[in-house]
Amino acid sequence: MSDAYKAAGVDIDAGNETVERIRKHVRRTLRPEVMGGIGGFGGLFRLGARKDPVLVSSTDGVGTKLKVAFLLDKHDTIGIDCVAMCVNDVVVQGAEPLFFLDYLAVGKLSPRQAEEIVKGVAEGCVQAGCALIGGETAEMPGMYAPGEYDVAGFCVGVAESDRLITGETIRPGDVLVGLASSGLHSNGYSLARKVLLHDAGLPLDAKVPGTDQTLGEALLTPTKIYVKSLLHLMNGFDVRGAAHITGGGLPENLPRILPDGCAAVIDKNAWEVPSIFRWIAETGGISEADMFRTFNMGIGMVLVVPGEEADQVRREAERLGERAVILGEVVSGDKALSFRGGAAR
Repeated sequence: MSDAYKAAGVDIDAGNETVERIRKHVRRTLRPEVMGGIGGFGGLFRLGARKDPVLVSSTDGVGTKLKVAFLLDKHDTIGIDCVAMCVNDVVVQGAEPLFFLDYLAVGKLSPRQAEEIVKGVAEGCVQAGCALIGGETAEMPGMYAPGEYDVAGFCVGVAESDRLITGETIRPGDVLVGLASSGLHSNGYSLARKVLLHDAGLPLDAKVPGTDQTLGEALLTPTKIYVKSLLHLMNGFDVRGAAHITGGGLPENLPRILPDGCAAVIDKNAWEVPSIFRWIAETGGISEADMFRTFNMGIGMVLVVPGEEADQVRREAERLGERAVILGEVVSGDKALSFRGGAAR
């Protein structure tokens, strides 16, 4: 039966080899609450004694950033992106990510390539402090071009009900603290690829202006995982709201956490927009408004804190290794975001 299935394009032996290859990477992510190991029909995780726990979940993929990984045949960081897009969404609600599951779909399974992808997933889990307790690798002949795949993930976190961050306590006078992104993260790649690779025909080894990075390196820089820094800040300060800046940029994501009667104002001169974004805008002739609605523009996370705590939060974030800036403030209004200052630097 397996020989017939292999002739149809599905290699069960390759799947078994993949499982063996990834075991050591999964072990790096284990937490005390994990029960059993990989290979079962479901991952087991003991929630433990909590007063009034609320589970917080998120699922996401990596998008067309995968196309850059295919071009460079580099697959060991794309899993970090997959984890980051999920755990960052969980932690902004005040929840600690507990466990993660991945889904890898390929046309023809390469155990070496699959191991590299899952190695990245495991690294992302280590950075987030969550356990990789299971996943699925699906070999689907004819669905994907040779060497190509799709990867997605699912994360569950937990928070005590009285520690959830909902944005309800945000009020005018609160201050916005921005945490720098590591680059494009995992959003806007359809536009970035069109402008830089397709229309301009730039090679992936071209240098990003003003940096030592190649274009390929810049485009494959993994999404920053903010979990450990945010959990620390949320434990020590009155963080009233947090927004993960993903697709839609600051204009679409920040208003999602504002309560009725509140709006936000951001100073565009509060931070320097990284070179890769300026290069995309100049090469493609893209307006600043379109750039801000497509990309994170160098800010991957925004915290809303009381004005009297803002400088302390910024300093503590920097002590934790983040690059933090005072972005602006909350004002009276109707859940809108506006900008002040001239053109972004």
